[in-house]
Amino acid sequence: MTLDEQKMKISETKLAKNDIKKSIWENLQIVIIALILAFIIRTFIAEPRYIPSESMLPTLEIRDRLVVEKVSYYFRSPHRGDIIVFEPPIQLQLQGYKREQAFIKRVMATGGETIKVMDGQVYINNQPLTENYILESPHYNLQPIEVPPGYLIVMGDNRNNSNDSHVWGFLPEKNVIGKAVFRFFPFPRIGSI
Repeated sequence: MTLDEQKMKISETKLAKNDIKKSIWENLQIVIIALILAFIIRTFIAEPRYIPSESMLPTLEIRDRLVVEKVSYYFRSPHRGDIIVFEPPIQLQLQGYKREQAFIKRVMATGGETIKVMDGQVYINNQPLTENYILESPHYNLQPIEVPPGYLIVMGDNRNNSNDSHVWGFLPEKNVIGKAVFRFFPFPRIGSI
């Protein structure tokens, strides 16, 4: 092999190494950007959630997978009927629930509204609430209570098997993580909530 051929071979080897380094760097940049985007999306926009209990039957079943969107509550407060995911309030944390152990329930009353449960019927501001989504009527009574501003009353759709506001009281709006909007698993039940 001539000296020129050897120089050319060395030059080709250096170029190949540089191409490999460049390719690795480009791929690493893509991975870093993807991780940052995933973090931003999960933290501020939407995240997947899993249903671990029967408290929202028949609307949500055990092992349902949901998308919880977080954007709308930056601009408005939750409304009655919204199905929300939230961090447990201090009352539940004192019972041993961890802060990151999210709950899912339906908003029943918002700040300024009065709620009561009597004879199997929920009343908001003394008006009976039509609830075609519950498993069965509640077997308990709840004396009339006015919800303070910045708080919510939440209940599971499976009223008689739900650890909710009728047990532990008001939920601070600041504990709300987001609104359940879409079921993506199991496949036969895919759709809006």
